[in-house]
Amino acid sequence: MPLDDDRSKAMRYDYPEFIPVSAWILPAAWMKYREALEAIVRRHPLIIGDQRDRRDYDAVSDTYVAGQSVDEWGCVWSNISAGCGSYVSGHPYPDRAMISRLTPPAPGFGLPHGFMFLRLIYLRGYEEAMIDFAEDAPELQQMIDIVLAYNVGETTRLLREDPDMLWCGDDLGIQIALPISPEQWRRYLKPCYAKLYGMARAIGAGVNMHTDGHIIPIIADLIECGVTVLNPQIRANGLDALTRECKGKVCLNLDLDRQMFPFCTPAEIDAHVREVVETLGAREGGLWLTAEIGPDIPLENIEAICVALETYRGYYR
Repeated sequence: MPLDDDRSKAMRYDYPEFIPVSAWILPAAWMKYREALEAIVRRHPLIIGDQRDRRDYDAVSDTYVAGQSVDEWGCVWSNISAGCGSYVSGHPYPDRAMISRLTPPAPGFGLPHGFMFLRLIYLRGYEEAMIDFAEDAPELQQMIDIVLAYNVGETTRLLREDPDMLWCGDDLGIQIALPISPEQWRRYLKPCYAKLYGMARAIGAGVNMHTDGHIIPIIADLIECGVTVLNPQIRANGLDALTRECKGKVCLNLDLDRQMFPFCTPAEIDAHVREVVETLGAREGGLWLTAEIGPDIPLENIEAICVALETYRGYYR
């Protein structure tokens, strides 16, 4: 996916004309609001441009489809609400002894969301994976080596297309902390991201990493691994901490407060976006803004998100 001029300049701190802004609409929001949501999209094509002119509001695909599916690694995904995200309910290697039989899928699966850390949890189950980390189980490193080797192959394939950016997503945090200690993360996982992201940086590509949850203790490590655009959640990390760890050090593609949007007023949304821009923004760049639109956000607040993004994208002109 090529970068537009403002995103490229913001990433490089090269004085973009505007702060890059966007919003992503979950399929469940289309299913709920239908024509009313399309009317908002048509009023704000700059914010939600390529999601216009939907003709089938109920269309869903992949893990947004209600029911169960099995991915290429043998993990079972369950969706209890069509149009919203799925979760892994079936783990193919629940017994640690089974890891010796772990076989990666055929090439071509790419780097989907949850390609490294979450893949370990998907394969083992959350509690079992946490015990593996707590006990420094030899099988844990064996599993990591297999998953990493597969990801190296997929990264090699993706980089043959000579992209501007390697796009990655792996949720490393929970709401208020890392699920494992920073020391464990540096021991087991930092070398994996450094290997993969170093491959991209070696050919001049940037690295855009989405990661949900609280990641403040390892942001500096992610930058060392080669992340050039970091996509964290503001609510899980806090504006002050993100400013301290990121401003002037890495371009932020900041996920605005989706936990606030369903319950606040349009005026509060305007104040939220303005505060973010005033705090994290700079004329030279280093900031993108993004918002996720779910079915729990009232229509007036969806409109307010679009208006605020349009208003403050030109704050530093």
